[in-house]
Amino acid sequence: MAIIKQGKVDKLNYVAFDTRAEMGEYAAKEAATEINRQIAEKGEINMIFAAAPSQNDFLEAIIRDKSIDWTKIHAFHMDEYIGLPADAPQGFGNFLKNAIFGKVPFASVNYIDCTAADPEAECERYTALLNAKKCDIIIMGIGENGHIAFNDPHVADFNDKKTVKVVSLDETCRMQQVNDGCFASIEEVPKYALTLTIPTLVAPESVFCIVPAKTKANAVKRTLCGDISEECPATALRNHKNARLYLDKDSAALI
Repeated sequence: MAIIKQGKVDKLNYVAFDTRAEMGEYAAKEAATEINRQIAEKGEINMIFAAAPSQNDFLEAIIRDKSIDWTKIHAFHMDEYIGLPADAPQGFGNFLKNAIFGKVPFASVNYIDCTAADPEAECERYTALLNAKKCDIIIMGIGENGHIAFNDPHVADFNDKKTVKVVSLDETCRMQQVNDGCFASIEEVPKYALTLTIPTLVAPESVFCIVPAKTKANAVKRTLCGDISEECPATALRNHKNARLYLDKDSAALI
């Protein structure tokens, strides 16, 4: 497993590998070490997970790690579409159930309800869950427009007072869902979603950010080389004391 690029920008460490599989294995190994350290220290921990094809290599690797006591972990996810049927495969809760939530014995799994009749009330319900269980570790990605969760540039706020909020999705974000093969056309992609806000996403003690593929190369370059601003929401990670960015050769091509 050969590292092809690595470095640090502000407080954000990054490392790149030749393949997605190597990236996923390495990120999973480091995440498992941190998970086990925190469980040993705290007894139980709380984790937030991203739902996207970019996370597949990592998720497949970490569920193979037999050192982790999943019964000591309470799981959350970070964003969800509004208005999809409960059984829609594109639903992020359903993605995570198939990829990890249904495959290992978590202490609890806390889903955002994509069918909630009152999205603002669902924000309040999920906020209460997050406030009751302060999250310790977050597993996330970066979108083609630099978003983290569904904080697209036009709704991103580094000083957001909310924990969870309703947002509109920009066209780049919605088109990414088509590029990822999740929807057949942009017309099928919902226009609104619930998302954890940026302060919520950067609050956990440790951040593991997994970002493969050539479609993310420009976002990675902006994250590491651009100004820290809401124009590229992922730049917020450069201010985090313990954030790590994992890349493959395609996503790292421009740095």
